[in-house]
Amino acid sequence: MKKAWFQARILGWAIILLGAAAGWGAGVRTNPLNEDPLVRDAYDRFYNLDYPGAVERFERVYAKHPGDPQATALLLNAVIFQELYRQDLLDTTFYATDGFLSGKHATQEDAKTRDRISELTDQAVREADRRLDRNPNDIDALFARGWARSLKCAYVAMVERGFGAGFRLASKAREDEERVLQMDPNYVDAKLVVGVYQYVVGALPFPFKLLIGFAGITGSKSRGLELLRDAGARGVITSVEARTVIALFLRRESKYQEAIEVVRGLKAQYPRNYLFCLEEANLRKDAGEGMRAVDAYREIVADSARPGYFVDARLQLTYFGLGEALRGQRHYAEAAQSYEQASSSPGVGPELKLRSLLAAGQCRDLNGQRHQAIDDYWAVIKAGRDTSRADAARKYLRNPYRGD
Repeated sequence: MKKAWFQARILGWAIILLGAAAGWGAGVRTNPLNEDPLVRDAYDRFYNLDYPGAVERFERVYAKHPGDPQATALLLNAVIFQELYRQDLLDTTFYATDGFLSGKHATQEDAKTRDRISELTDQAVREADRRLDRNPNDIDALFARGWARSLKCAYVAMVERGFGAGFRLASKAREDEERVLQMDPNYVDAKLVVGVYQYVVGALPFPFKLLIGFAGITGSKSRGLELLRDAGARGVITSVEARTVIALFLRRESKYQEAIEVVRGLKAQYPRNYLFCLEEANLRKDAGEGMRAVDAYREIVADSARPGYFVDARLQLTYFGLGEALRGQRHYAEAAQSYEQASSSPGVGPELKLRSLLAAGQCRDLNGQRHQAIDDYWAVIKAGRDTSRADAARKYLRNPYRGD
């Protein structure tokens, strides 16, 4: 059993912590800052994918509350997920299987953004530590420290592929949030991190459970879902991401209709959130709904043409999903066109570009269009020479793809 693989499985929970929510629960404990009107306005921008607007407002919150680790963590959250969205790393199809935990993936890390993320994380931890030195029971500081660590973990894992460093951050984050819940079980937002951790460890194969049990690491899928459902129902700043996590876990378990219901609830709350619209189409595709999924993707394309409907639609994600749906219906020529459209979309992230080109080449091969397939495979190699996708493209240059 490889240690790195095990660490990667444990770390997977952090990948899907999609920022902060606006599900304002009643009768729960929370940091008063979370209910500041400017913070709530920033969240509204965030969940309509207006990341520039959200960052600008969280910058103002940060400036108004110097030394407050929660204010720093709020800004950190927005900065990280603005960058992940820029790189097309918030499409859950990337995480619905274990493929994202292995292989060499192409990313384009922005040095300035990376440094800002590191600075904000370190600052939030320092600010929390100072408050905890004065009062070890400062529950708001403890929550903020755990949240900042989990956010940095997501960035390290998704962009830098640093699973070892990410695992250490994940463990510390979980410890902080467990202590929060020990101090006050009604600090519901802390249930997100603990719930995901419980579920993922509980979902590990028995040999791994046996191995990590000796290290005192235990988990339960049912307990994890219980915590996540409570966070989804009552969380003040974790309601949306808790429900997003639940949908992803249901998707991994092939419980597609349940996942669709969860996502439709998110869409009802944020009908112009492009990612929620995309996720429903993705789930319909995975559920085997065929042309109904195709229609859902095409509806997103049509809505994106309506001025101001989506703040920032990353249509390359839609074209990729449309290609997947058409491929599932054996419409290989149309699928290849959709994949190629995804790969050439303005601002497409490097990993999605490679995935799209490789899939286009495979569809061209399946459709008997060998010359066009070869062009796609060479484009994969040119765009990401030292990646797992390029390795696969070299294989198909030697022997046409036959559906293996």
